[in-house]
Amino acid sequence: MSEGVFQSLAQTEPYTDLIDRIDSCGTGAYHVGDSPDRRTMATLKAKGVKGYKHAARQLRTSDFSDFDYIFAMDTSNLRNTRRVQQLKAPDGKAKVLLFGEYSGGKVEEIEDPYYDGQEGFEKAYEQA
Repeated sequence: MSEGVFQSLAQTEPYTDLIDRIDSCGTGAYHVGDSPDRRTMATLKAKGVKGYKHAARQLRTSDFSDFDYIFAMDTSNLRNTRRVQQLKAPDGKAKVLLFGEYSGGKVEEIEDPYYDGQEGFEKAYEQA
């Protein structure tokens, strides 16, 4: 969901010339190839985010050279992503950070809403 929100924001001024590429992946291969959860799509649509398309993929070693920043949603994924970077792409340019560090307030983890009801997706949208 955060990818869809970020893509939508990147299409507005002053970001249009600042952000080149946005992508999303997981540290595990659990849902590779799957489309976003229907509740994600319903939340994005209700909030005015249109045209979001995505197929889940797993983090690749090349991501550390292809992207300037890689944001993890929680500390577990942050730890896993940094471990992959350390072991497989130590010379990669990407800075690996917790997404919630940029929340404008206290550092928050973005909770995975998958096992919650619709209210979890609403909260994840607000956090994004």
